Amino acid sequence: MDDALTELAGLAYFMLPAWLANMAPPFTRFWPCWNRPIHRELLGDHKTVIGFAFALVVGFLAVAAQAITVPPAFWRSPDHWPWLGLAFGLGTAGGDAVKSLVKRRLHRPPGASWVPFDQLDFVAGSLLLAAPFVRLSPWNVIAILAMTFVADLLVNRLAFKLRIKRTPW
Repeated sequence: MDDALTELAGLAYFMLPAWLANMAPPFTRFWPCWNRPIHRELLGDHKTVIGFAFALVVGFLAVAAQAITVPPAFWRSPDHWPWLGLAFGLGTAGGDAVKSLVKRRLHRPPGASWVPFDQLDFVAGSLLLAAPFVRLSPWNVIAILAMTFVADLLVNRLAFKLRIKRTPW
């Protein structure tokens, strides 16, 4: 039991950069400067240039902090941290953007809930781009998806109640 909890804690620490990068864009709606949509028709109004860039920066900086302190055990090499930082930041923002594009193509209304894609889009993008730089078993990936799904539901509802996000998903 202790080994399983240790493994889950290690996976949570490993995924922290993606989770933080995913939480970053909603804060940019408070940004007082230029923050235009990337492409209204393809992605909707809420996918913005600043939000995308902020996710990229937060993911990169979180991996940099891990590299300086305690690199996660799942990294293939601590020397690859810059690439992993870009993979987490770009994978998070890119996964969310791809999901929005598909959502628009399926004529789902902006802001409509789309479970489980709203919860797992960013983690799928992150894991896909990070794959060359990490060692994860299929069970690790399943655990990451399960933890992310539950945590995303809880965090988004809290952010909605705190008026950081406009929707609870």
